[in-house]
Amino acid sequence: MLTSRTDLADLGTFLAIARHLSFRRAGLELGVSASALSHALKAMEARLGVRLINRTSRSVTLTATGEELLASLDAPFAAIGSALDGLNRHREPGNAAGRIRLNVLEHASTLLLAPVLPVFTERHPHIEIDVRVSNELLDIVDAGADAGIRYGGTVAQDMIAQRLSADIRWVVVGAPCYLDRHGTPAHPHDLLAHRCLRIRLGDERLYGWEFERAGESLALDVPGAVTIDNTHFALSLAMAGGGLAYLPEPCVRSPVSRGELRVVLTDWAPEGAGFHIYYPGRRQLPTGLRLFIDLVRELRPLGL
Repeated sequence: MLTSRTDLADLGTFLAIARHLSFRRAGLELGVSASALSHALKAMEARLGVRLINRTSRSVTLTATGEELLASLDAPFAAIGSALDGLNRHREPGNAAGRIRLNVLEHASTLLLAPVLPVFTERHPHIEIDVRVSNELLDIVDAGADAGIRYGGTVAQDMIAQRLSADIRWVVVGAPCYLDRHGTPAHPHDLLAHRCLRIRLGDERLYGWEFERAGESLALDVPGAVTIDNTHFALSLAMAGGGLAYLPEPCVRSPVSRGELRVVLTDWAPEGAGFHIYYPGRRQLPTGLRLFIDLVRELRPLGL
């Protein structure tokens, strides 16, 4: 039986829906609306005479036939993608084409990607970059991403990881008006008498502020009426005198230099693991992703 171009397009549509189990997320991956995907799937099922997807207002699941088709198609389509990307590597670097889908932490977006992407798009104008910024602990495969960027130590063990930055120092900062009114902490335990901007992690846990000095380390569940998960918001609140914030040192460098914030407990400031890019090991590294990693390592915006 000959396979038509329409058949291949329909199978690609099915694979995207089956991987995400979401018409919306599959549509984002393919660049079409969820409604268009739903119509395309209905037409495919009608032509084949079988139901592949069960869909309700609350869930999308594969039928037994759909699971069988997914198992048969996943590896061959991945091989086709690798073969096409292999051809891409024979182009001149400035003519490389394709699309990179990245899932990155907020800190990585501002400290790592913002300095690198303008140079990358200038050098590789035919490569599209789709960046999702999220502090949630997402499965990049389920999210349809080629790679993710997180702090070292938080990457799943079944992923291949490469370091993109040096380790990063974390500091406590406060506005001069806040410190003049409430005093300057001399020891981490002094924070228990202060107003702190608490941090919510991507898995909804509250982060304990970590400190180190001369081999001694401790983590504190700091007090505070405000809990946040956004660095720009933390900086705005801290500069307005709303409390003490705990942030990567590169994030506070500018307001500290302008005198809008002061670093406290400097001798207790720990170094945390730097950023790592990670991706599944079972697939060939896309050319665009390889070029991106090479450029980050060349520019070294946070050292390496």
